[in-house]
Amino acid sequence: MVFQAIRSRGVTDERVLQAMENVPRHLFVPEDQRDAAYGDYPLPIGFGQTISQPYVVAMMTELLELAEGDRVLEVGTGSGYQAAVLAELPDVEVYTVEIIPELAEKAKETLESLGYTNVHLKQGDGYHGWPEHAPFDGIIVTAAPDHVPAPLKEQLAVGGRMVVPIGPRGGYQTLWKFVKQPDGELTAHNEGGVAFVPFTGEAARRAE
Repeated sequence: MVFQAIRSRGVTDERVLQAMENVPRHLFVPEDQRDAAYGDYPLPIGFGQTISQPYVVAMMTELLELAEGDRVLEVGTGSGYQAAVLAELPDVEVYTVEIIPELAEKAKETLESLGYTNVHLKQGDGYHGWPEHAPFDGIIVTAAPDHVPAPLKEQLAVGGRMVVPIGPRGGYQTLWKFVKQPDGELTAHNEGGVAFVPFTGEAARRAE
């Protein structure tokens, strides 16, 4: 999977590639999907949610440019797979928020069973981030809002990177990488088209 679907498509950060090799993806998908766990495509995990395709997970992780000692916020824990990949990076502390209680509980069980002590998970609306642990050196959003949530912008450290798919509900989105400048503004880098499940919670209410 790593060689055929990830390295060959341009992901070059060896730490990210090693993280993708280390995480047993089949343990993050439902049992009836495990035969397909290492294919390069998303899979359903219940409640209308998916586990992202491996290439997208690796590419978004690389875009965060995390360094040792960094703190990263993930919005949309889902199965916990992306959090596990982030947690495999050397000396990175992961904070992850999931709005669906059942998915949050299942992800917590999986992550704990695999010994990820550097992952901190809470159930709640990720639109609001996790202000108690801000600022974050990286923020990764794994569901699609139609705008950058203001609390996430505020919780991003100066020089920090935010990777987020933005677009209308029910359509394709553009993946953006934002870098926070000293004046608090974000510089934007278009990273191409993607397809994510839509944001729920506060972001969805604001879009209506």
